[in-house]
Amino acid sequence: MRLRVCASALLATASAGVSLLPFRYAIRFGCVPVAKKKQSSIEDIVGAVEAVARRVPWRTMCIEKGLVVQRMLRSSGVDAVLHYGARMNSKDGSLEAHVWVSVSGRAVVGGESAADYADVASYP
Repeated sequence: MRLRVCASALLATASAGVSLLPFRYAIRFGCVPVAKKKQSSIEDIVGAVEAVARRVPWRTMCIEKGLVVQRMLRSSGVDAVLHYGARMNSKDGSLEAHVWVSVSGRAVVGGESAADYADVASYP
């Protein structure tokens, strides 16, 4: 329950930051120092964020979920990296972006379509 309450507050903050701040500032939300002691499992944190994201009254995108997962993991002692990727849409030529989070090179959130995107930037 504590993880879901934390995820709710952080999703609201991340959503506001992504909506109101320039990208270079909003992306820093997840870049907190890695805690010295592991407190929660990766699966528990990702599960809490995904559960809360389905229930909030606003639409959450991969960037908000990625920022929150990264922040919660790093605060729990896990060295999570947020990846920002891009690709060209083959139908209309538009640019599409996607965010995913990895731990030790393995995607823990947003990874189901990460292979389709070029990794443009990574944020520790």
